[in-house]
Amino acid sequence: MTEARSAPTVLDSVEAAVDALIAQLGKDLRIGLPLGLGKPIELINALYARAKADPDLSLTILTALSLEKPAPGSELERRFLQPFVDRVYGDCPDLDYMLDLRAQRLPGNVQVKEFFFKPGSNLDNAHAQRNYISTNYSFAARDVFAQGCNIAAQIVCKRETAQGTRYSLSCNPDTAPELIALARASGRPFAVVGLVNQQLPFMAHDAELGPEQFDYLVDHPRYSTTLFSTPKLAVTTPDYAIGLYASALVKDGGTLQIGIGALGDAIVHALQARQARNQLYGQSLQALGALDEYGDLIRRDGGVAPFDRGLYGASEMFVDGFWHLLKAGILKRKVYDFWALQQLINEGRCDPENLKPEVLDRLEALGVRVIRTSDFEVLQRHGFFNDGTRYEQGYLVAPDGERIIANVADPHSRKVMGERCLGRRLRDGIVLHGAFFLGPRDFYQGLRDMTEAQRREISMTGVNKVNQLDLNPRLYKEQRQHARFINTGIMATLSGAVMSDGLADGRVVSGVGGQYNFVAMAHQLNSPTTGGRSILLIRAVRDKEGKTTEPSSNIVFNYGHITIPRHLRDIVITEYGIADLRSRADSEVAKALINIADSRFQPALLDQAKRSGKIEPGYQIPSQFQHNTPAALEQKLGRFRKQGLFPAFPFGTDLTAEEIRLGKALRAVKKAAAEGPKWLLVLQALRFRDIPASAQPYLERMQLVAPRSLQDKVVRMLLVRALGQG
Repeated sequence: MTEARSAPTVLDSVEAAVDALIAQLGKDLRIGLPLGLGKPIELINALYARAKADPDLSLTILTALSLEKPAPGSELERRFLQPFVDRVYGDCPDLDYMLDLRAQRLPGNVQVKEFFFKPGSNLDNAHAQRNYISTNYSFAARDVFAQGCNIAAQIVCKRETAQGTRYSLSCNPDTAPELIALARASGRPFAVVGLVNQQLPFMAHDAELGPEQFDYLVDHPRYSTTLFSTPKLAVTTPDYAIGLYASALVKDGGTLQIGIGALGDAIVHALQARQARNQLYGQSLQALGALDEYGDLIRRDGGVAPFDRGLYGASEMFVDGFWHLLKAGILKRKVYDFWALQQLINEGRCDPENLKPEVLDRLEALGVRVIRTSDFEVLQRHGFFNDGTRYEQGYLVAPDGERIIANVADPHSRKVMGERCLGRRLRDGIVLHGAFFLGPRDFYQGLRDMTEAQRREISMTGVNKVNQLDLNPRLYKEQRQHARFINTGIMATLSGAVMSDGLADGRVVSGVGGQYNFVAMAHQLNSPTTGGRSILLIRAVRDKEGKTTEPSSNIVFNYGHITIPRHLRDIVITEYGIADLRSRADSEVAKALINIADSRFQPALLDQAKRSGKIEPGYQIPSQFQHNTPAALEQKLGRFRKQGLFPAFPFGTDLTAEEIRLGKALRAVKKAAAEGPKWLLVLQALRFRDIPASAQPYLERMQLVAPRSLQDKVVRMLLVRALGQG
């Protein structure tokens, strides 16, 4: 998005923008919307309404992760959820096309094509399953373009500067610039639309651009509505165990990528404990047996000491966990955009806070010779050359006016550079490169409240830069030293393959997203001393709360669909341990994965592996892995919860204390209703009279003070019982 263009058309309504788009492009509109938060909801709603009213208008929506507010599945859930939704989401509008997609009433002239779903949300939605596009996140712009996209639209924010009004892609510079560049290079009729929402935090660097990059800007205060937020989920004991193991594989001075959800929160909380409560942190790892069983791996590829150099983040998703790591002083390792300079910093041969002339000798020794225009601009932006130095047609002009050839290999030039052109310290280092952000309300407020210095340390940029090495391998390899790319999976097979996005019957659970990118990149970062590791987190057991079905193992012998093939196997973590699979033979891989499976399923897995010839007949599971049960895990970590190490919501929650207690009780109600004989529950409910005063606020919230139906009477009884037990 750097091409010089005329000023955009500024409009004050989304309806006017729809009129303009139809007038320019006709009635076959294929609109590319960002993943997640960046969708211009009011604009797409107006466009969708126009398509519903005009069958001759063909509308294709190309996007991913269409966000939806929590929706009740029953009247009981509505009573619990509605006050929460009203409080948290305020005037955040719904995506109308998603409401109709859920109700299976999309008109025939509208298609919604996505490359990533909210996990599990579309398993039984035929339209969504048929129109899913399977792709790596780094290929998303290419594939949206190939679908004939002729509109790119997203929410933006603005600020006034000395150079005029500047705009920010804020939460989503991930794919739009690449998509727009493809479209404009092709000569295809194409429009770029920005909808201004001043609730967005203004992000700088690659996310910042001028008004000339847009064809249309819709700017009116009515569109600065509440941003969609993701309330925090409770972190369980198994989650914390997984987070502890993963945190011990993060190396000081390294690079981190994590995702959203309870497992990401568990990792961040464990890293904070490693920093601020180190003794207790070490004791919790010892209780798990991590230091005894995986000590060599932890010493080689991770650590348990507090962070000195700190971490740098390179993550497609800027989750709020990074914000907490920044505030905790852990996310602080800065990177710079010149490969040789970054290499010297990594090796301890350049102090960013105290530049000395010898650094020029070291650059020359690395092979840096001629300084080109682009090199000079990057180096001066980072303060390596002082602001008084200029570059003119292959020469450096020192502040005193002396011209020298821009060649570090030239002794005289190097002398003048060191004496007169060198800056005093580096600046504009980046602690986090991210492609999109999404999170809770306090995260957005924190980003809005950043100082300018903090803002400059975070670079929101394209997914083609964050998720791969291709655009600048030499630089990115230097920046991403000791990379730990940590993602989640659903199942792992005994061959080391991982399923994260789909089921054996072909249905899509979520999407590949960037997972394959990061796993492959970990293998590409193959330096024996600073290389990367892919870490996939998998809960050992699938056990749906409130369901009567038996739990099942997420470590399986084989599965009919995979996301990560076995030849990219690396590290897998469950709540029962770490399986280091890289460079291992099939038998070693199968044994390591059985060791971290739930013990209820280990005999069957071992028997199947033996029958297939992957494990020798006489092999026995080591005794230390034969007690992998939820009860044993709780016994190991329970005492640390009493010491405040494992809170249910380590980073707060939008739920009130009443809602937390009520939510827990309602889950118990659901389970009791599913397991108990219906006739007995009805009989007990009709006789139920003992209602303590303490239960009244909860009954009022759930409209159960004076239940009318038999079902409500049963629910009231079960709820009062659950509250008494909780």
